[in-house]
Amino acid sequence: MESHSRKRPTPPPVELARKALIIADDVIHVVVALFLVAAAVMMLGYAAKNFGDTSIASILLVVNDVLFVLIIAEVLWTIIRYLRREKFSLAPFLFIGIISSLRRILFIDAQMSLGSSEHTFNENAIELGIHTGIIFVLVVAYVLIKKVKAVDD
Repeated sequence: MESHSRKRPTPPPVELARKALIIADDVIHVVVALFLVAAAVMMLGYAAKNFGDTSIASILLVVNDVLFVLIIAEVLWTIIRYLRREKFSLAPFLFIGIISSLRRILFIDAQMSLGSSEHTFNENAIELGIHTGIIFVLVVAYVLIKKVKAVDD
């Protein structure tokens, strides 16, 4: 009887195609990373433009834009980790979710403060509650992931 535990060698054309696809994948990730850097720089420029105005609305836009840049940076770091062939982590996506919900909470609160909200008070309160719940769930998920990681190490 023949043993099935031996690995068959990969045919050279298949190995060459695999290497080419890995290189293509890396190139695509690098191009996406460059676009993210360009987007982050443009958003910071836009935030700087709004920073010149000292109105409350402009300051809130600056905070919103800067938090968006942080989201872009987290996605960029995820790509960098991938290109380094590091182990996949959920933590950056949890941070992105937390920052996104915080951005929305700040935006709703600012609209309510300025009286420029297109929704009723109850709709805004419900949305604020939902985003607060999302943040709570994501923080709990992060803590659980850290505990599991500590047990695994």
